[in-house]
Amino acid sequence: MTADSALAVDSVNSDSGSAADQPLLDADFWFDPLCPWAWLTSRWMLEVEKVRPVRTRWHVMSLAVLNEGRDVPEQYREAMRQAWGPVRVCIAAAATAGDEVLLPLYTALGERRHLQKAELTEETFASALVEVGLDPALAAAARSTEWDERLRASHTDGISRVGMDVGTPVIAVAGTAFFGPVVTPAPRGEAAGRLWDGVLLVAQTPGFYELKRTRDQDPVFD
Repeated sequence: MTADSALAVDSVNSDSGSAADQPLLDADFWFDPLCPWAWLTSRWMLEVEKVRPVRTRWHVMSLAVLNEGRDVPEQYREAMRQAWGPVRVCIAAAATAGDEVLLPLYTALGERRHLQKAELTEETFASALVEVGLDPALAAAARSTEWDERLRASHTDGISRVGMDVGTPVIAVAGTAFFGPVVTPAPRGEAAGRLWDGVLLVAQTPGFYELKRTRDQDPVFD
């Protein structure tokens, strides 16, 4: 090994050590259980937590609220009518048992919706609630407006950070917020960490707003 190579190795090791000493970052993540892309981003976020000093706090946003009053195709309009159910259930669960139930409930709902292709019925909601130790009666919140004020407040908290031109998910961290990233399949291990590093880098660049290309692949849930 040359002297230059040794210096390079020492530099890498030094950088790794300093990264390990970085303070824990709190990241806030707003999701709608209906969206497959948000689901993939959430699974990526869980991978990021394994390889970077990040702790995620989970919140609900709503595609149904976001699209109120918009001129959308009838098929999408029907999807938005169905979208009220899962977010209402999530909000009711959080109000009843605390925000810490949101991640396990989101995971239970997402596995049923995106992996098992289950319909978003009250039976599906009740099954997910039971899985995470909650009262299945909370599934009735899907057809109630009781929790809508709290839902709208959670949604507004997230969407107001990024503007109305985006959807779910929204992530806020270290004084900045952004939509996405939209990615499939969800990166794992250090690949997840590298994407996180890059996303933070561009999101925290003053004046940076958008980096996008046309999606040519459906969500991959492997």
